[in-house]
Formats: sequence, structure tokens, C-alpha cells
Amino acid sequence: MRIGLPDVPALERGVSLLGSGGGGDTVTGAALLRNRLVAGHRVALTPVGDLSADAQVVPIGVVGATAVFAEKLPSGAEFGAAIAAIERWTARRADALVSIEVGGLNGVLPLVVGGRLGLPVADADLSGRGVPRLNQLSVAAAGKGLTPAALAEPGGQVLVLAEATAAELERTARAFLAGSGGWAVLALAPISAGELPSCAIPGSMSSAVSLGRQALSVGERSGAEELAAATGGRVIGLGRVVEVSRRPGPGEHGRTGFARGSATILDHRSRSLLRLEMENEYLFAMRDGEPVASTPDVLAVLDRRTGVPIACDVVRQGVEVTVLQLPAAEFWTDPRRLPVLEPRAFGIDCDPILLEARR
Repeated sequence: MRIGLPDVPALERGVSLLGSGGGGDTVTGAALLRNRLVAGHRVALTPVGDLSADAQVVPIGVVGATAVFAEKLPSGAEFGAAIAAIERWTARRADALVSIEVGGLNGVLPLVVGGRLGLPVADADLSGRGVPRLNQLSVAAAGKGLTPAALAEPGGQVLVLAEATAAELERTARAFLAGSGGWAVLALAPISAGELPSCAIPGSMSSAVSLGRQALSVGERSGAEELAAATGGRVIGLGRVVEVSRRPGPGEHGRTGFARGSATILDHRSRSLLRLEMENEYLFAMRDGEPVASTPDVLAVLDRRTGVPIACDVVRQGVEVTVLQLPAAEFWTDPRRLPVLEPRAFGIDCDPILLEARR
């Protein structure tokens, strides 16, 4: 699937929705992609089945404080440095790239990087949505290792972690980011293209384009139900944000955890209160105290006037919003993998409440 300038708004909207309130600033990523296209570079998504089964596919993405990414833009060398470190350590050249996360910024950047380095980008990713932790990527859920892994930060430092569990990689990466400007490019152990279907979400990047195209086709003047019908989701809230509360999350080994919080919406239709629990992403929804939706489904909060998704870190009291529940990738509904992203994985004592189960 070739990506042209007319496809960029749909891609940006799709990955923003799949970010579930997280994943970072897509506006900056879309601007970088437009620059590549305007300069005449070819940008395309390669179906996993079109890659040679033994092709070495390197997962890449940006990790850390993606809000800082817009203030401290990459030089471009960070991506090449991280991939080169993996190539040196494994003694195998990268044949293709795959995004670690379709939701948010990382749903756009691999296309920019692939065009720059002359590497095909697989139409797949390792999350199917926005996820907060590296040990929640699909590769880890499928039981595969993530290392060797390389982190390249904008100041020029490159860290290679030769061996570690997924949880250890998560802790090490956060410690590295705390002293290196807030964000870094991450490259993970290569995956053969033949293995990708069992540990990734094939077709997720082109699906994001389709999702964004469907959302944009509804237009700003259409109602919430039309938007839900177009995107295959359901409306779980329609009203005004009346309260936003933020607090530190639980830490481990003396380190502060991710920021947590909640946003409460007064639903204009039923006068009920819809409360969204969040930790980097929107994770859980309750109406008047009763659970109504949860991760691994995508919970997206949209500005009612524009339809633009509102991230967790910028949602504010007084905004009129539509809250959508979008179905999780089939990978996460498998009972063997569901525990990785279900509410209890975030300390919320509730069974998952998924859209597909209601149909």
C-alpha cells in the first residue's frame, strides 16, 4: 500500500484514535511524513506475506516523554544508530522495519524512517493500539524475547541491552530515559517475517488508514452515532468534562510510576456520570459506578466540535466530548494474551468489558 499526501490526514486520525488517549503527538509525526512525501520520497506499507519468510524485521519506535519530542526534534541519526547497533550485535542486516505501536506517534514515524533508510515497512505492529509499557507489547505476550535491544537518544548516547526479560527492559529503558532528555529511539531484536503473524498484529497500519478515513468521512457536523457506525465502535459518552483528577501512579523499587488520573463526563443524554480511568491511555469506563468498557478495547475521547482525539495529558474540564469504544485487535481477545492488557494488569479489579462480547 503506497502512502501519498492525501493519505496522511487519514493515517494521522487513525493512529490518534488507536492511541486511546496516549501514544504521543501525531501532528509532528505527520508533518515529518509530509516533508518526506513533498521531497519526492516513496513511502509504502509492505504486507507481511510479501516479505521473504527469513527476512529480518527490526521493530522500532520512540519511547519516553513523547510530549518532549515536539520540542526536541530528532536529527534523524537516532533511528539509524539504534538499528545499526542491533545489526552489529546480531551480525544480521535489517531487511525491513515494523512499528512497535500503531497508536499515536509510532504509527507514523516508521514510515518516515523506512523511506529515509531505504527499508520496507511491514504492514503490522506490536500492539494494535497504544500501550504504556514495553512488557505489554505483543511480542512479549506471545512469549518471545525483546532483546538485544538498543536505545539511541538525541544527545548521541546508544545503550545496548544484550539480555533481559521484558520487565527488566522496561525498567532499564525508563532509567535511561530519565537521564537522557526524556525520549529515545528503541530498536528491538529482529523477528523473521515468517514469525510475525504469530507475535504481531498484521495489517494494523493499513487498518489505521482505513479507520481514519472512515472517521474523517463522517465530517464535523455529523452526530456521534454516525461516527460510531463509520468506525465500527459504540458511543459510551456524550457530554461535558466536569472534572479531571491527576495523581502519581504506584511505583516499583523506589521509582515513581506512570501518572494516573480520571476524567468525569456528564452525559447529556442520560444525565449520568461517566468516569474514565487513565494511565497514559484511557483504560476503564464506569457509568454511575457500573463498569461499561475497558482495555484492551480502545477508549477514545474526541472533541465534539472537531472530532479530533483528545489525549489524556491535555483533557480538561469544560470540554464537550464524545467517548467512543473501539474493538481491540483480535490478538488481545485470545484468553492466553488477554491478561497482559486487561484491567487487572493496571491494578483495576474488574474483568474486561469488550465491545465484541456485546455483539
